[in-house]
Amino acid sequence: MIKAGIIGATGYAGGELVRILTGHKGVEIKWYGSRSYIDQKYYQVYQNMFRIVEDVCKDDNLEQLAEEVDVIFTATPQGFLAGLLNEEILQKVKVVDLSADYRIKDVGIYEKWYKIEHKSPQFIQEAVYGLCEINRGQITEQTRLVANPGCYTTCSILTAYPLIKEGLIDADSLIVDAKSGTSGAGRGAKVPNLYCEVNENIKAYGVGNHRHTPEIEEQLGYAAGRPLTISFTPHLVPMNRGILVTEYARLIPGEDGSLPSYEEIRAVYDKYYAGEKFVRVLDQGVFPETKWVEGSNFVDVNFVIDDRTGRIVMMGALDNLVKGAAGQAVQNMNLLFALPESEGLELVPCFP
Repeated sequence: MIKAGIIGATGYAGGELVRILTGHKGVEIKWYGSRSYIDQKYYQVYQNMFRIVEDVCKDDNLEQLAEEVDVIFTATPQGFLAGLLNEEILQKVKVVDLSADYRIKDVGIYEKWYKIEHKSPQFIQEAVYGLCEINRGQITEQTRLVANPGCYTTCSILTAYPLIKEGLIDADSLIVDAKSGTSGAGRGAKVPNLYCEVNENIKAYGVGNHRHTPEIEEQLGYAAGRPLTISFTPHLVPMNRGILVTEYARLIPGEDGSLPSYEEIRAVYDKYYAGEKFVRVLDQGVFPETKWVEGSNFVDVNFVIDDRTGRIVMMGALDNLVKGAAGQAVQNMNLLFALPESEGLELVPCFP
């Protein structure tokens, strides 16, 4: 039985980790870390866990935690793990970090976009970017540190990755228009996320400077084989969960000047995702909806070729708390311990 500890267990992503791991046959949660609720029963924070979790919340003592568990999940703000991680901890325990501390390989770019100094850049190159469908081969029992991807980035990357990898679209023409439910902003009290601010409203934010932009550019740049510059604009919509991305890019014509056909594009998506448990390429003419993936680890994707403009419209949807955070973290943990990748993640989407 794998012993797991969660730092940040009372945030939304941490709470989702608890929900998923409670149903995982191979894991026992030994540490519910929460700076705000130390010594309180976990179910008193999340009443849905009444008579399911009797443990009390503990502090965020990472060094002590490393002595007691096999894997640590850090569902914490940017900079937390980077400020505490050291070689001694990594020699004792595997770490799956849900923050952005080790996602971006260039520490200068991280510090520029996140406006904080990185306290442990020596571990950045070692960290594996945990997008399993792309980097599965790098996530092994020898891996010590996994940088769990962000929610916007997971959806944005998986939606466009096959076409960029195969050179079917002009990657520099990529525009990503993304919408997220309010849980993506975390559980902390913030005026812009109050009910009266969000209800009956939709708003763009982080326009031109959202912190997930360099993460998307870096990972899709690996697919393209060169650095990329994209346009990414997120929006907040009045729902609890879900991310929907709509992406636009110029199709690259073939030698005869014609655009790729539906069948050619579909074949590329099937090449990359037909064998993937958690990526569902929808039937022709069916467009992803957040309700179809809510509560699950699925990503739904599809596309439409716009012959009039010479562009392709790509769409993707996921649950930002599951595949966009906790579910993906568990997927990574399964790979770290050579368990079936879908263990604990056979979650049927909730509808309606």
